[in-house]
Amino acid sequence: MSEASVTRRAEERIHNGHPWIYRSDVTAVTAGAGDLLQVKASNGRVLGHAMFSDQSLITLRMIARGPGALPASWLRDRLQAAIAWREQLTIDATAFRLVHGEGDLLPSLVVDRYGDVLVMQALSQGMAARQDEIVATLAELTGARGILARNDPKVRDLEGLPREVTVVHGDVPDIVTVREGRIEMDVDLRHGQKTGMFLDQRENHEAAASYARGRVLDAFSYQGGFALACAPQAREVLALDISEAAVAQISAHASRNGLTNVTAQAVNVFDELRDLERGGDRFDLIVLDPPAFAKNRASVPKALSGYKEINLRALKLLAPGGHLVTCSCSYNVDEGTFGSVILDAAIDAHADVTVVEKRMQARDHPILLGVPETYYLKCFVLRKIA
Repeated sequence: MSEASVTRRAEERIHNGHPWIYRSDVTAVTAGAGDLLQVKASNGRVLGHAMFSDQSLITLRMIARGPGALPASWLRDRLQAAIAWREQLTIDATAFRLVHGEGDLLPSLVVDRYGDVLVMQALSQGMAARQDEIVATLAELTGARGILARNDPKVRDLEGLPREVTVVHGDVPDIVTVREGRIEMDVDLRHGQKTGMFLDQRENHEAAASYARGRVLDAFSYQGGFALACAPQAREVLALDISEAAVAQISAHASRNGLTNVTAQAVNVFDELRDLERGGDRFDLIVLDPPAFAKNRASVPKALSGYKEINLRALKLLAPGGHLVTCSCSYNVDEGTFGSVILDAAIDAHADVTVVEKRMQARDHPILLGVPETYYLKCFVLRKIA
């Protein structure tokens, strides 16, 4: 079998349960791109098994720890376990995540379900080398009508892999209709965000709806998940996003679901929040769900400034007794830092605020303990007392 030797630092990392071993901690390797190999300590002790990349800084992605043999059925077994876990969740939606990479011990593999169609992403050489096996296993275990490989994220460049979108099983229509709770939406699987739409906020949509009343503002609304979920409980909902296409989609979905109280506007959200404040507007629920402001560590200071700005504006726009649902999907901004930014915003807004809930990504996007990269979505539900 192919093998790699690693440093003491990597050995400690493996012992602590982190699956990523960087190039600087690999001292020797005999393997080809995407190979499954045995990982050894400097003294020859077997530490486990990993997939190898000859391009990425993440050279090894651990599949199993310990000296034992890796069963030939490991890939099937883990796919089956991931699917079984989602069945236990009794998700009230037809679109959800089936496989969440490291969180399902299948590093760099993402699989989402949209009705009877699956969309997968193989984001490393190791998973790309096993794509045919993955597709065949998924088709067998799920009975999917079709499977689309959305292998177009930029991260594939780091693996020396092409960016492409291909149908790898059955038939995949251009548009698929899905349901989240009572809301129906059309999803463009080939061109929509991520694998078609953002699925990790599903449970937070439901939570936000429980606080909805009066006037609701959904800022950075994209597909309008929060706006549409809150509309049945609200008097009126204003959804803001910079994308004309997203705004058109929100309006279409509101009409489709008989939600006549939703208004969607294509605007620069930062500017519009300031304009609403100057105009004396007030809202009973405000949702802030911006894109990731900090895509790397270097961008964190600017990101924190952005988070403070929008939270400050939102707290000034929030009526006393109202709720703010504020989110960050920037992994590089941890929960403590995000909380500190919200506190600074509250101080500058002269607002007394309590924390009602701390939430995270939906349960079908599991966080692997000891792997902070898997905890990326932070969500605070706040109440403005005065």
